Amino acid sequence: MAEYMLSAVTRGLHSMANLVKTAFLSRFAERYGALRKLEKSQSLYELSDGKARIYIRYSKIHGGKGTFYGLRKDDLVRLEGYNSVVCFLWEGQSDPLLLPFSDYEDVFQSISPARDGQYKAQVYIQDDGNELYIANAGRFNVEAYMGWQELDALIDKSRLSPMPKLSHSQVQTLLGSIGSIKGHEIWIPMNDRNKLDWSITDRFDCHAMLPYRYASVNDILSEIDVIWIERGAGKLSGLFEVEHSTPVYSGLLRFDDIHLVSPEIGARFSVVSNVERRSLFVRQLKRPTFRTSRLDEICTFLDYADVFRWHNRIKNA
Repeated sequence: MAEYMLSAVTRGLHSMANLVKTAFLSRFAERYGALRKLEKSQSLYELSDGKARIYIRYSKIHGGKGTFYGLRKDDLVRLEGYNSVVCFLWEGQSDPLLLPFSDYEDVFQSISPARDGQYKAQVYIQDDGNELYIANAGRFNVEAYMGWQELDALIDKSRLSPMPKLSHSQVQTLLGSIGSIKGHEIWIPMNDRNKLDWSITDRFDCHAMLPYRYASVNDILSEIDVIWIERGAGKLSGLFEVEHSTPVYSGLLRFDDIHLVSPEIGARFSVVSNVERRSLFVRQLKRPTFRTSRLDEICTFLDYADVFRWHNRIKNA
């Protein structure tokens, strides 16, 4: 009886995965044309004209907010050198998560797969921005990759919004705007407020002071580049350190001090920098001090292009 029940559950999961995958493939074909499955893989597809490759993975939602995926090393290798995306699907998803493989290729190359030949990954589904966790590498904000725009850009480069060269203050302005649009109150250090660039986004108010409940780490918090505060609750929901010219390590140390002194904060910690520093972030986060404090489990990386695209997507929603 137990074996029969387990078999029934397994069939149900496969059935749901097939339904979600079939629906996605149908929408994909309507937008871009016919796909063909690549040999020796159940999850790799290519556009008939060879313009793009797509690796499709599905997971049910566990505990209401998390998914689990296995990414086969052999499949990822076949994405190298192509316009390619990794597609993460789950039940009830409004838009697919389409991750440009080239942006994360160096991350996968810096770690080893599990014994079964797969890299283990999770997507944390959150109102304030979905995050991808790659085992032994860290967490990455992937909100900018929700929807079809990345694949549109890969297939037709003319659709890609030009990425401006952003200054430290402009990145602060965009992060503050994203938080404000999402309904948060915004903290930006007093000395930085007159440098915010209102030509790139609508003006938002900066909070007068930090919540009193965090007085024990107020000196450190007051220097964090951007903080999102839950409106009306006085609770921190997001801390962002923009490492424009300063070392990534300095931002991680500041986060680590806050996390060790006030672990109850429970907010996300995000290092924001240029894309070339993503692999450096992964290496630094592997340091014993950050593994011991478990900062490596809650700190994410967000590159400037992600911030720019996230802002464009949310302001036009």
